[in-house]
Amino acid sequence: MTENIIKEGKTLAIVSYMTFIGLIIAIIMNLEKRNPFTFFHIRQMLGLIIMLLVSNVSEKYINSWFGTVLWIITFVCWLYGLYNAFTGEKKPIPVVGELFQDWFRKIN
Repeated sequence: MTENIIKEGKTLAIVSYMTFIGLIIAIIMNLEKRNPFTFFHIRQMLGLIIMLLVSNVSEKYINSWFGTVLWIITFVCWLYGLYNAFTGEKKPIPVVGELFQDWFRKIN
């Protein structure tokens, strides 16, 4: 991926990590540009939202501590993804990032 593509998509990649609304904004704004760097981070954030939902359901219905641990893991992964968007890197979230890229590969 060239530096120009990363530079053009960096802002929307960062916006995609700003809550669910930021994700929707990034998706809509990137539909006409089709920047692959931005789509990479959009797919990562979609996966993080799923992780957040799983942690919330786990906290309520399975075990409060288990859900809290999942939430903390999700938060750390979110920080990792946001840092990579800021630095212009295309690194997947450890363990699950490649799965997110595979599950949401149609988003491009």
